[in-house]
Amino acid sequence: MSRVFRKTLRGSGPPGGHPDFFAAEAAGLRWLADAGAPVAKVLAVSEDAIELEKLDTARPDRAAARAFGAVLASMHDAGAPRFGSPPTGFDGQLFIGRRPLSSIEYDSWGEFYARERVEPYLRPALEAGNLTASDADAVHAACELIANNALDDAEPAARIHGDLWNGNVMWTPAGVVLIDPAAHGGHRETDLAMLALFGCPLLDEIIIGYQETHPLVPGWEDRVEVHQLHPLAVHAAGHGPGYGTALGRAARSVLDAHA
Repeated sequence: MSRVFRKTLRGSGPPGGHPDFFAAEAAGLRWLADAGAPVAKVLAVSEDAIELEKLDTARPDRAAARAFGAVLASMHDAGAPRFGSPPTGFDGQLFIGRRPLSSIEYDSWGEFYARERVEPYLRPALEAGNLTASDADAVHAACELIANNALDDAEPAARIHGDLWNGNVMWTPAGVVLIDPAAHGGHRETDLAMLALFGCPLLDEIIIGYQETHPLVPGWEDRVEVHQLHPLAVHAAGHGPGYGTALGRAARSVLDAHA
């Protein structure tokens, strides 16, 4: 019998017990698993809780990191119908952390990313006092650049984890296992940029494994801050002014790079 990790919502933060909260997580895990990704196995899900197979932990190592990079590339390659598409068969509310995440679909990445992944979190960040008006203006300007498809490439919508910070990468004796996704159709570089933002161990090895499976579009290193606007905006909405400052800095860097 599988050992069980049971997760429930505690605290008063958003979404305050939304009935789709755990269903969205379960749908995301299953959708990524359908693409061959190593994810925590869903044992049961309800409006109040999700039960996952409990994982043993291990130290990160280079072989596991390279293998993770390869499987991450393959997961991305499984694709999604459009940018913003939710997991197949799920039509409820998506979340990133406890914040709502849009599932409005677009044909172009730039318009999707600016309108649905960055801009929705600016007003909450301003209202929380975590983002200055000056920094917000810089982010809006960067979003206009992105929405006009100035940074689009030929990559189709990838099947991404969507919240791939280090805490959602579990190192186990069998290799990396992913947890707690905000899965949707997005750009593969967004997952990689989030790994970089929050300091995933052995990221260089992960990138090597990734590139061996799916070479990234040249210049991807120069686009990291573009893809970090989303997680920084989400964190600025609820995790303090340091993230607002980092968001403004990243936006100005994007603008300077494409002046």
